Amino acid sequence: MLDKNGIARRIAKELKDGYFVNLGIGIPTLVANYIPEGIEVEFQSENGVLGMGPFPYEGEEDADIINAGKQTITTMPGASFFDSATSFNMIRGQHVDLTILGAMEVSESGDIANWKIPGKMVKGMGGAMDLVASAENIIVAMMHTNKAGASKLLKKCSLPLTGVHCVKKVVTNLALLEITDNGFVLLERAPGISVEDIKEATEGNLIIKGEIPEMIFD
Repeated sequence: MLDKNGIARRIAKELKDGYFVNLGIGIPTLVANYIPEGIEVEFQSENGVLGMGPFPYEGEEDADIINAGKQTITTMPGASFFDSATSFNMIRGQHVDLTILGAMEVSESGDIANWKIPGKMVKGMGGAMDLVASAENIIVAMMHTNKAGASKLLKKCSLPLTGVHCVKKVVTNLALLEITDNGFVLLERAPGISVEDIKEATEGNLIIKGEIPEMIFD
């Protein structure tokens, strides 16, 4: 199965030349490390950065240059910094081509829950609800199951929703899936993972058509 970097590498293959891409907190931030050769994309962070680069090498961090998750980042030539109001104008104005988010749960109808677990203190919902309300192309990066081994790809989310019917694709440590009106369509499986493994780990309706290829990263 894939680790977090493997999930990010596979999602990076979904990038297209000229895209403006918002990277959410967690696994999505790793996507900036794996831009395919021959294309240029602009990564946006909701705290007011356009033109994020890969993570800095150890010893080269600048504590004043961070993403929305307060991680130190690098910036590309021509990068710009602006206030949160401008950042959310960009998001709400639908100037972002692709949004990549983490999630705690995703339903077979494309609902996403990624901001709150009841009974646990949170600082706030952040910008996730603006992102899912405004974005037309959302890919979720997540683990297929929780620590107890229960599926996180569900018939219906049990946690408070961030958005409804908005997720287009999900990349997990086990598979790449597309969400349709009928459920999760299995497109690719992670190296070493069988279709049966994915079936067992998926509570939501899983649609399997023909032979499912193994992911290729090169």
